[in-house]
Amino acid sequence: MRADTEKILVLHGPNLNFLGKREPDIYGATTLEDINAMLQERAEGLGLELTVIQTNHEGVMIDAIQQAQGQYACIIINPAAFTHYSIAVRDALAAVSVPAIEVHLSNIYRREEFRHHSVVSPIAVGQIAGFGANSYLLALEAAAGLLGADKQ
Repeated sequence: MRADTEKILVLHGPNLNFLGKREPDIYGATTLEDINAMLQERAEGLGLELTVIQTNHEGVMIDAIQQAQGQYACIIINPAAFTHYSIAVRDALAAVSVPAIEVHLSNIYRREEFRHHSVVSPIAVGQIAGFGANSYLLALEAAAGLLGADKQ
């Protein structure tokens, strides 16, 4: 890693630790460990450093977002169920001056009606949804573009 490596925080929300087991017809067979390995490999190629956190607890996610201020250049976040109702996660993202990219494995707009609304998307720089595990890789590429790291 270069000394001037940009740091990206990847936050996985509730139940994503069950990927590969939970509703594979929706989320696929890829595990969270698989996704994290793909992200780490691509990040190294882009000269980016990743910190990855998975939590089932809203407060832990909020703490991680708040602590990102001054430490990370970008947040890639899959708020999972928190997407639809957590004003606290939304407000934490709005409170820090760290750009956030919202990610979803499935297309939330092709799912149940209650999943169609994101309280996070209005403050995110962008949302990537519906491409399975590749949604995360696309978000990492977008983060690299925001940071200028894609010029390598």
